[in-house]
Amino acid sequence: MTQFNEMYHGTEVRIPYARLQDWIATMPQELRSLKQAEAEALFRRIGITFAVYGEGGDPDRLIPFDMFPRVFSGSEWARLERGIKQRARALNAFLVDVYGRGEIIRAGRIPGRLVYQNADNCRTPSGVSYMLESREIMMRMFPDIFRENRIEPVDTYSEKLRRTLASVAPAKCNGEPTVVILTPGHFNSAYYEHSLLADLMGVELVEGQDLFVDGEYVYMRTTEGPQRVDVIYRRIDDAYLDPLCFRPESMLGIPGLMDVYRSGGVSICSAPGSGVADDKAVYTYVPDMVRFYLGEEPILRNVPTWQCGRPDDLAHVLANLPELVVKEVHGSGGYGMLVGPKAAKEEIERFRAKLAEDPANYIAQPTLALSTVPTFVEEGVAPRHVDLRPYCLVGERIELVPGGLTRVALKEGSLVVNSSQGGGVKDTWVLAE
Repeated sequence: MTQFNEMYHGTEVRIPYARLQDWIATMPQELRSLKQAEAEALFRRIGITFAVYGEGGDPDRLIPFDMFPRVFSGSEWARLERGIKQRARALNAFLVDVYGRGEIIRAGRIPGRLVYQNADNCRTPSGVSYMLESREIMMRMFPDIFRENRIEPVDTYSEKLRRTLASVAPAKCNGEPTVVILTPGHFNSAYYEHSLLADLMGVELVEGQDLFVDGEYVYMRTTEGPQRVDVIYRRIDDAYLDPLCFRPESMLGIPGLMDVYRSGGVSICSAPGSGVADDKAVYTYVPDMVRFYLGEEPILRNVPTWQCGRPDDLAHVLANLPELVVKEVHGSGGYGMLVGPKAAKEEIERFRAKLAEDPANYIAQPTLALSTVPTFVEEGVAPRHVDLRPYCLVGERIELVPGGLTRVALKEGSLVVNSSQGGGVKDTWVLAE
């Protein structure tokens, strides 16, 4: 399996990384260790931690931060941005369609069972705080390298997010919309992020008990009396939003919220039910969505994916299980998956039994040759596998900040970059052109 090293083409340094070569060569081990300790102290002081539920030990685990940045040229990023925006347009058209006429299902381009039986896989876009704080810490520790490189800023994200949320205010909103962030509370693993974004945008961070429904509107309790709320940026799952509509035992939501939402009295972002577009089985049809709704060819390719609910796909997966990655359709965080080439025979056989019992609950993909980026490790600098999580904001217009969250698998040879599985984060640079 060929692995692409983003810094080197053979023995030559690729142009986007050219100025980092001297930076690496002239940084002594003592300074590197000192800076790494400084970064960890800053992360701890700021409160950038990641709680992993159901595990013992430190409930506020420090996320490993690697000082070696991941770099994109302006032209590389421009192509990614076009492809991401194209996908965002197609996915939003899909959501409008499947909650409306269902034209893509009528046309036979996607099976109805995938949409109507797997519509509970909702996600909230965590990780943007790591993108913002990684940049802040890098600029604080290495100001010279930022003066020497023309790096696009990411600190406009909060401004873009605030503008996006305001742009989707309901028709009943009069004047400047009141925006709030709805959090499950300080025990949530992403609570730091919720509070950071609220602070950066200058909006209130609220829990369910801070809001109430009265008539056609939602109100926030304040020291000056009730204040009407127009837009809720929710960071809790659908099932907990409204105990009168979903889970009756929920203490996180607001009774009656969905009635107000349906009547147009408040906007909820991301919209309830949007998780259907985040389903791993539905993912395989994104290129078809691009063609169906936009009449365009996809700019970005999909990872080849087999749906185990299909008999032919299942037969292929079972015959090639040791070479494939198998994931639960509703899984996340690196849990509930099989990495065939790294798995013991016993684990492979356990997954074979799971597939036979409930094949529709799984998809399979080839083992990806994730690209590598040089990473600071104990013995010096070594390549480690990375992925990229960009942050796309969709309102009246579609916007991205030039950068994103690069997650890195710190264990040699590992392809699992999830923070819950020991992965770390890097600053992501886009060079201005």
